Amino acid sequence: MSRLRVIPTWRHGRERLYVCRTDGGNVAWYDRETARVNLLSEDQREEVMAALDPFLTGQVTVGPPPVPTPAELALLALHPDDDLAPNRPGEALLVALDRDPGPAHRLRPDPRRRALAAEQTVGEALDGLDGAGWHTLHSLPLPGGDRIHHLLIGPGGLFAVHALYARKQRVRVADPLVTLGRREAGPLLRRVRADADRASYALTAEVHPVLALVGPADIGFTAPPREVRVLPDTDLPALGRLGGVLKPADVEALHGMARDRHTWARL
Repeated sequence: MSRLRVIPTWRHGRERLYVCRTDGGNVAWYDRETARVNLLSEDQREEVMAALDPFLTGQVTVGPPPVPTPAELALLALHPDDDLAPNRPGEALLVALDRDPGPAHRLRPDPRRRALAAEQTVGEALDGLDGAGWHTLHSLPLPGGDRIHHLLIGPGGLFAVHALYARKQRVRVADPLVTLGRREAGPLLRRVRADADRASYALTAEVHPVLALVGPADIGFTAPPREVRVLPDTDLPALGRLGGVLKPADVEALHGMARDRHTWARL
């Protein structure tokens, strides 16, 4: 009977199968996405492969763990309080509503809750791209109290995504003005571009601005907006099909830089 057991886990959206001794110590792990078995001890290769045999599909690479990249080493030194990767969609709004829920009875819905619903809807759509080589960070704080709702990083480049609640509303876009239903038009595209510009400066890389409209009844344009993608939330998965801009190593390096709170504090 094998002295090793296989324990499935999930890390950053990836499934890994850890091979452990009876005392709980790891001797190897199998990463399904990269089809690689990482051995911590070459002496136990045969026993490890026998334990993993029922879980292996197709050809796999077997060898010692790869040497950490500079981006991975930087993450090891990142203090948990400075790591923005755990932020939930709408993190800042969730904290604000927890501290001040507002009156129990209101004549009109709290606008913060609609804004939160928009960020959560957009965040969920972007998080769904994780398995295709993309990373999403949420609610990135900027000096002055501003924040970037979502930052998408992947093979197709970097995108600063601003979420706007537009449920069953007609949206009219006349750059830089955005009109929601019968409300007064506001220069929202100016802010969306400014957020992307600040992110470009912080990361020293081009960041494209995106306005994501959640649940609009209709979207009309007087002319194509300058440099800004304006999309309904249902079209966000199309961003995941973009490619040819960043290599995997560049994606990881930029993700490592963007998740560090200090990167944004310098703006």
